[in-house]
Amino acid sequence: MKGRTVRRHFRESFKSLGRNGWMTFASISAVTVTLLLVGVFAIIMMNLNKVADDLENDVEIRVLIEIFNDEAEMKAAEEKLIAQIENLPDVSEVVYSAKEDELNDLIQDFGDELSLFEQNNPLHNVLYVKAADPQATAKVAKEIDKLDYTYEVLYGEGKVEKLFSFLNISRNIGLVLILGLLFTAMFLISNTIRITIIARKDEIEIMKLVGATNSFVRIPFVLEGMWIGLLGSVIPIVVVSTVYYNLYHTLAPRLKGNMLELLNVTPLLYQVNALLVLIGLLIGIWGSFMSVRKFLKV
Repeated sequence: MKGRTVRRHFRESFKSLGRNGWMTFASISAVTVTLLLVGVFAIIMMNLNKVADDLENDVEIRVLIEIFNDEAEMKAAEEKLIAQIENLPDVSEVVYSAKEDELNDLIQDFGDELSLFEQNNPLHNVLYVKAADPQATAKVAKEIDKLDYTYEVLYGEGKVEKLFSFLNISRNIGLVLILGLLFTAMFLISNTIRITIIARKDEIEIMKLVGATNSFVRIPFVLEGMWIGLLGSVIPIVVVSTVYYNLYHTLAPRLKGNMLELLNVTPLLYQVNALLVLIGLLIGIWGSFMSVRKFLKV
């Protein structure tokens, strides 16, 4: 394609936006409203997914080690147990905690009255184990429970399974909602652009009757759809970025150290904004391409 022809296509696409002002405005408005909903929902779902991941990553297995009267025997048993657990394929981390540290934690949590047990500490030395895949926590706990020198293996049996089930269902519901919203966005935007092109079907038919090729007719409309998608993504990007930026800097200090923390502004906003631009461009191009095609058979 010659450079002059390319310049002509770009020039015509810009002129068409101005000549069909109200239809262009309607198309851009439809893109804007739809992408605004997509952007807001995407940010909500990405933050909810982070909360779900944080909840999963906080799940750990607490292994109470058997107590031996002989110190050397106790140390040998602990080293063997740690080595066996670390060799399990689904284990990512093993942290040792002496019974003195366990008692200090209890004193900090429940008060100095428990300091009476410092002279005769009844607690066990503990191993805190994390599974490489949090969903495999129950499986790993059962494998550890079969090993020697374990007094008790605790991981919140019953509650953990319910938590993972709830998180999986929430993720699936979120995925379905996002796909449904994207499909709705495609339908609304492409139909609005289609109405714009239908209103100009005479223009297309005249161009075909005077000998214009399909690509010569189609490209300006496709470029016009691209501009509509791009322009329609500007306001959603500005609104979503501004609102989330202010919301993050208002709530983040209050939620610091809490389980419900928001995703950092970067790279979240870059990802969401890129998604909005990509959706706007693709749907604009696709809607124009499909709409023009039916009028090219003259």
